[in-house]
Amino acid sequence: MEKDYKQEFLDIFYDNIDRDGAEKLLDWLERSDFFVAPASSKFHSCQEGGLCMHSVLVYHRFVKILQSEFGKNWQEKVSPESVAIIALLHDVCKVGYYVADTKNVKDENGVWQKVPYYKVEDSLPYGHGEKSVYIISSFMKLTREEAMAINWHMGAFDERARNGYVLPQAFKQYPLSLLFHIADLEATYLDEKS
Repeated sequence: MEKDYKQEFLDIFYDNIDRDGAEKLLDWLERSDFFVAPASSKFHSCQEGGLCMHSVLVYHRFVKILQSEFGKNWQEKVSPESVAIIALLHDVCKVGYYVADTKNVKDENGVWQKVPYYKVEDSLPYGHGEKSVYIISSFMKLTREEAMAINWHMGAFDERARNGYVLPQAFKQYPLSLLFHIADLEATYLDEKS
């Protein structure tokens, strides 16, 4: 039986997030494609429901990293609400981002076949991490640490990091951003199979 990542997402959300505006944000997620969208078009969790699954897996990796870094009382350093907000919502920028389509691909016998894939149709080209911060902030207030962790979760994969100064400064001033970036990488490359 396949794991119900949507229910796990909702359980984590309800158990941890009690901020003004959270219910409206969750209602928006429910009305969007968040729970059925892929996490990517070809890199990881590129299947229906992949975005929700990725968010839950990143949450678990983030908790493990915080336990490793700060010990069993990690909640004294970072609130469980912040952990849930950062992990579960870091990729809301992908809502309405992928569209199911087909493309022609040759099979092993050289015969052209139509195969399904997800193409990108970005209706709000605002970036990646910064777009997630923008969307979340339209529903509820983020702390500076939460905003920085979400904004810089792509680390050096973020095109804005190319100037060489901004990302190291963000990681140094907001170490939670670095820890979260590692959690995102670990979930992507160690936990996700497609």
